[in-house]
Amino acid sequence: MYVLFKIILFKFDFIDINFLWHQLQMNLGNPDYSMHRLGYPRLRFGINFMPLKTISDTFLSPSRNEVINLVGNILVFMPYGIFLQLLPRSRMISHIRVFCRSLGLSLLLECLQVVFSIGSFDVDDLILNTFGGLLGFGIFKLYSKYIVIKQLKGS
Repeated sequence: MYVLFKIILFKFDFIDINFLWHQLQMNLGNPDYSMHRLGYPRLRFGINFMPLKTISDTFLSPSRNEVINLVGNILVFMPYGIFLQLLPRSRMISHIRVFCRSLGLSLLLECLQVVFSIGSFDVDDLILNTFGGLLGFGIFKLYSKYIVIKQLKGS
C-alpha cells in the first residue's frame, strides 16, 4: 500500500509532509483555486472527466510517455488485486468486491492528487487502476488453481 501511494501520489519522489501541509492549507484557504483545478475551464491542468478520452488519445497517437502511463496505471494496481486475495478473511472475495475496492482506492488517490495539488484527476486512471486490480486478482486466482491442479496430478 505504501508503494502504491508513493508511486501514484509522489511519482517515486520522497514524501515531504511539510510540502503536503502547505498544499493542503493553500487549497483549503482558497477554495476557488481547487474549483479552478477541477475543470473551470474544463480540461485545464490535465483534468479529464470524459471516460476513455485519455485511453483513446493514447491509442490514436501513442507517445512513449502516454503508453508508459497507460500500462503503468494497470500494472501498479495488479499487486493490490493479489493483496486482496491474500488477506485472511478474503479467501472467497468476489470480483465485484475487488472491483469496488480497487475503484474506491483509485478514486481516493485521484482525489488526493487534487486536494494536495500534486497531480491531476483523470477518470481514465480510475478505469485503468480498477482494471489492474481485477487483472491481478484474476491472474492470482488462475495461478492458484494451476498450483492445486499441479499438486493433484503430482500426488
